[in-house]
Parts: sequence; C-alpha cells; structure tokens
Amino acid sequence: MRNAIEAIAGAEAEERDIRILVRREGDKLRVSVEDTGPGVDPSINLFSQFETTKPAGMGLGLSICRSIIEANGGELGNEPPQGRGAVFWFTLPVYQFA
Repeated sequence: MRNAIEAIAGAEAEERDIRILVRREGDKLRVSVEDTGPGVDPSINLFSQFETTKPAGMGLGLSICRSIIEANGGELGNEPPQGRGAVFWFTLPVYQFA
C-alpha cells in the first residue's frame, strides 16, 4: 500500500487510484494492490535487497515483505497491469480454526 500511495502521489495524471482486491483461490487468499502510478522500472530486480528507484529508498521493503510472506506459507509477486501503473499481489494460506 505504501508503495502504491507514493507512486500515485508523484504521478502527473488526473486519475490517481489504488484498488485492493481480495479473493479466495483454493486454500489461499490472494490480495492484489493495483495503482495508476508510473509503473515498475523493468530494469530493476524488484525483490532483491538494496534494489530501489526511490531517491531516499533503502531497497529492503519488498525483500522483507517477501521473506515474511514466504515464512507464513505464501507468495509475493507482481504482474503487468491492464493499463498504466503497477500490480503487486500476495497469497497466504487460509487456516481453519476448530
């Protein structure tokens, strides 16, 4: 969410949107965050440590998020958007409580 907010804040578009979608996929929940910002620079490896396009960024946020999500049985990724912007998603297992 924070990355999406920062992306649209700097966008020179009239339309600044963030959409959060949640759906169940079998035994997992998938959460997607879509924004209408400038998109992802294709030259960077998003989930590597110390890889950033932000002037004051450390390049640790996405790699830390991925580690936490994977440690809990999920996945984190991104995909091309339908239009402009970026789409990031993660999955986590659905646990059944007795």
